Amino acid sequence: MESLVAVDVRGQLARRIELELDRSFSLARAILLDDREAEDAVQDACLIAWQRAATLRDPDRFGAWFGRILVNGCRDRLRHRQRQRVRAIALQADWREEAGGPDPAASIGGSDRDLDAAFDRLDSDHRIVVLLRFWQDLSLEEIADRLDIPVGTVKSRLHYALRTLRTDLEATDGRV
Repeated sequence: MESLVAVDVRGQLARRIELELDRSFSLARAILLDDREAEDAVQDACLIAWQRAATLRDPDRFGAWFGRILVNGCRDRLRHRQRQRVRAIALQADWREEAGGPDPAASIGGSDRDLDAAFDRLDSDHRIVVLLRFWQDLSLEEIADRLDIPVGTVKSRLHYALRTLRTDLEATDGRV
């Protein structure tokens, strides 16, 4: 028979996961560019979180802990594709609005379609860093913590990802 403490902890965990579902699905969809695969990634992350509940040391950092599980799951799915091209879906314009910043494509003359295509060409590590920084509005330190990499690596990946996006968008606009 499970103790009342364990049942209470599981109940709290279930509520915390439920609060993260919409945001987690949006992030997984942006990383994976596929709704079905994003649903599966979130479901897998929920299951792993449930199974590894005892590894959560600081309940105040639940979002970062769950986010790391989700991002690692998405990264595994991207690697599993073995560079296989999948039907790319257009990133929703509202993710840019949620980020609260201007449309980066507009600043250099690209369209949403051009930005989506350039974004799709980024490798998974660069795509994840860009999404965590500009879509989830995480600081460099928070990204490093979530991905378990040094801050310098986050800076480097972000630099090269943005440079690649800018180059792709400028080439599409005919300015190169």
